[in-house]
Amino acid sequence: MPPDRRFGEEGARLSYGGYLRLPELLAQQEPESSAPDELLFITVHQVYELWFKLLLHELESAREAMSAGELWKARHLFKRVHAVERVLVGQVDVLETMTPQDFLEFRAKLAPASGFQSVQFRELEFLSGAKDPRYLQRVRNAGEDELARLRRRLEEPTLWDAYLTALSQRGLPISDEEIMGSLLAVARDRGAHDDLWQLAEDLLTHDETCAMWRMRHVQMVERQIGTKSGTGGSTGAPYLRERTRLHYFPLLWELRGWL
Repeated sequence: MPPDRRFGEEGARLSYGGYLRLPELLAQQEPESSAPDELLFITVHQVYELWFKLLLHELESAREAMSAGELWKARHLFKRVHAVERVLVGQVDVLETMTPQDFLEFRAKLAPASGFQSVQFRELEFLSGAKDPRYLQRVRNAGEDELARLRRRLEEPTLWDAYLTALSQRGLPISDEEIMGSLLAVARDRGAHDDLWQLAEDLLTHDETCAMWRMRHVQMVERQIGTKSGTGGSTGAPYLRERTRLHYFPLLWELRGWL
């Protein structure tokens, strides 16, 4: 049989369900109650974790591309990252089809589980530059492999570190005293540094879109439980609202005031 004939049904070696491991995947949604909307809640949050896994993969690749001077590749990867992050924001609309009354039917079953315990989300924050070692003491029921991943994220370079490497490869100084001057040089000489400027814009879009997701998330929480405490021991909406002021790349925001 010619090689091209092996691709498709004639090869009969792999099915759609087998490739995606659908039996195993679809067996993972197991509600703890008989509440109709618990399946919705579980599905949306499991999908979030799948997106987080993809984002970690793409952002790691973007970081390595920046460090290697392959700015075109990093920009391509950030385009995908931004598209996924817009989906994260849009998924909140699906959760908001659940009324507070619907949520209360099964909320007690969640305690002490909470989105606050999402290890992958914390990995994304650490990778993006918002490293917080205190989280290792706060996360509950994390396995040793998960804690090891978080420790690794605390030690490894961030996206900002990789961008600074790209600046230094262009001959621009990156010391604490000189970095703003280098960012201004990039911004004011687009002819020579447009790729670095566009990459900085990609970082800022990542920062902004994550902030949009956090804002939509806190609004959804307020809509569902008001001022009640979170199931994982956090203060709930007040804690989440405080996180909306987080910036991954504060110098890029500050740069606007210097232009």
